[in-house]
Amino acid sequence: MSNWNYADVWETVADTQPESPALVHGERTISWQQFDRRADNVARWLLDGGAVRQRSVALYLTNCPEYLEASFAAYKVSLIPVNTNYRYADDELAYLWDNADAGVVVFHGTFTPMVERIRDRVPEVWGWLWVDDGTGTCPGWATDYESVAGGPWAGRTTAPWARSPDDLHMLYTGGTTGMPKGVMWRQDDLFARMNASGFRRYDDAAGYAGVREDLERNGPGMTVMPACPLMHGTGAFTAMECLAEGGRVVTLTARSFDPVELLETVEREQVNGLVIVGDAFAKPILAALDAQPGRWDLSSLVGMISSGVMWSAETKAGLLGHHPAMLLVDAFSSSEALGMGSSVSGAGTTASTARFTLGPEVRVLDDEGNDVVPGSGVPGVLALGGRLPLGYYKDEKKSAATFRVIDGTRYSVPGDYAQVETDGTIHLLGRGSVCINTGGEKVYPEEVEEAIKTLEGVRDAVAVGIPNERFGEEIVAVVELRTAGGEVSADEVITHVKGKLAGYKAPRRVRFVETIGRSPSGKVDYGRHRDETAAWAAGRG
Repeated sequence: MSNWNYADVWETVADTQPESPALVHGERTISWQQFDRRADNVARWLLDGGAVRQRSVALYLTNCPEYLEASFAAYKVSLIPVNTNYRYADDELAYLWDNADAGVVVFHGTFTPMVERIRDRVPEVWGWLWVDDGTGTCPGWATDYESVAGGPWAGRTTAPWARSPDDLHMLYTGGTTGMPKGVMWRQDDLFARMNASGFRRYDDAAGYAGVREDLERNGPGMTVMPACPLMHGTGAFTAMECLAEGGRVVTLTARSFDPVELLETVEREQVNGLVIVGDAFAKPILAALDAQPGRWDLSSLVGMISSGVMWSAETKAGLLGHHPAMLLVDAFSSSEALGMGSSVSGAGTTASTARFTLGPEVRVLDDEGNDVVPGSGVPGVLALGGRLPLGYYKDEKKSAATFRVIDGTRYSVPGDYAQVETDGTIHLLGRGSVCINTGGEKVYPEEVEEAIKTLEGVRDAVAVGIPNERFGEEIVAVVELRTAGGEVSADEVITHVKGKLAGYKAPRRVRFVETIGRSPSGKVDYGRHRDETAAWAAGRG
């Protein structure tokens, strides 16, 4: 059995390669020694303020070195770093920090007005660390983060209590519906799950000595750039694994996604691994490359990794046209289930959208709980075994619904449906919670959306079900065009889908919008789109 703790792993890396770069943000480069010592200082401030073991530290930050430094600090003294979606409104922020039992909030200066509005609603938060982003001055009720992290180093920080592999990492996820819920990962389980698919795979039996030996033998790890937010699992987990392997994490400085900044950073920093979330990131990157082919040197890129939403085969093929030597990895995972499947594209082998090879611990179960027969065409729900989260924080009901014991084995069943092909691969259908029931037929929105997005002139699309007296629900496509007021018509969208999918899966109506309004992590608020589309349809009669 393994015995991993992230603070111990990262401290081992810092001791082994102190001068190697750990974090890069624009013109800032932070070495592994600096990363370790700055985190020590923040950890000491947490202890001096009265931190209690396994209390949460909320990270209300856009991508920056401080996000990972504060996480490291929390790990050092057995506190729990908690992500905060910086798009949340007041009620959602107050709910999350209260639900997570946050004792400290680390926040960017630009969020000061939002924090001031809700401070009195989260009385259990005793500490506020303000990160300067050039948008104002530190408020009197907060502490300047840099004055803490950049102060004199007084040695490695340890807590009165011992670190443990049972220490938690908590990832709050909103999913497609409902209030945010905290997915509780034991650090040992999370590390082991990611280590199993990492570029460097440490031997559990060798432990931290094995980490040192690997780094001394092979040198620093890869350079990885999470283009997606660190507050999203895709960005956070890949950054954490990169650091565990002794690598360097590069973050972008712009608050909104800029594909030109991304490509310039890939070239300047010689990035090896680029992490994105589906077409919301990949399509703007491809458009920039198409507009100026050959402008950027991408030769350092070994691969691009996407997770969280589907990534179209057409976009993958376009990217490979600019850099055929890289691999494009579509990782099928969720906050509750890491490593359910993957598809890999390379030169001449572009994988189909939503087609994945199952992970070794995954089953696809029908409504009776039996394994789906490959090639039967029967949809089933995916269940992942092995190292799993403990459940949802303070929510036994949801935990029991998602983490189930099947045939004596505990599985994570987040609600993703798929069909198993004769060759054992799966065709992902989508999340059951947003499944549309029209005339007794189940239609998964993601399948319809991917068909619509292959139509020339369409930038993005969402499929929702709204009430229909005859069919129960009818499918409506919400479509964002590449050019406002473009030439694509509703009939063209409907006809295009009918040419790719069964007729009952085609939308009956199409609502054109200026923007789909995806979150920074690429996810869609299906509830909002359903409500807005139902109101739109009622107004049209």
